[in-house]
Amino acid sequence: MAFYTQKELEKIGFKSLGNNVKVSKLASFYNPGNIEIGDNSRVDDFCVLSAGVGGLSIGRYVHISVYASIIGAGKVTLEDFTCISGRCSIYSSNDDYSGAYMTNPTVPSEYTNVTHAPVTIKKHSLVGAGSIVLPGVEIGEGSAVGSLSLVNKSLEAGFIYVGNPAKKLRKRKSTCKDLEKLL
Repeated sequence: MAFYTQKELEKIGFKSLGNNVKVSKLASFYNPGNIEIGDNSRVDDFCVLSAGVGGLSIGRYVHISVYASIIGAGKVTLEDFTCISGRCSIYSSNDDYSGAYMTNPTVPSEYTNVTHAPVTIKKHSLVGAGSIVLPGVEIGEGSAVGSLSLVNKSLEAGFIYVGNPAKKLRKRKSTCKDLEKLL
């Protein structure tokens, strides 16, 4: 994987950029002036990060794996030590699928009914491969979402969730918080 140099990253025009940030040259950024990336974070190949007016805040030690996408007008926050696995999609905007309105961004807004809501992935949480996170969701601190899950409502801290829609499976260990102190 070929990463941008620090100077190349600075030229992209991110809102803020930490130290030791690794970003693939094959990742795509839309509205980088609304994207913050914290220290020691990494964005892999073929990711699409499209920050709307709410912005995208990526904390420290965050990994966004291959083919992940983060899209929408609402604010998206990935707190420290979070992981977005391959082919995950996080949306902070959503079309109205009822048929009462038209859909897609090529249609003028007066004919659509798009909703926007913030998404927050709290510290020490991870989202498994192929999962989808919808607008208005908060994934509680230390939670894990199993692969191929649909997260359509907020999740309580400290549990493992799986399925479509995601359901609580069991309590998750919290040793990672102790390890953070050692780091």
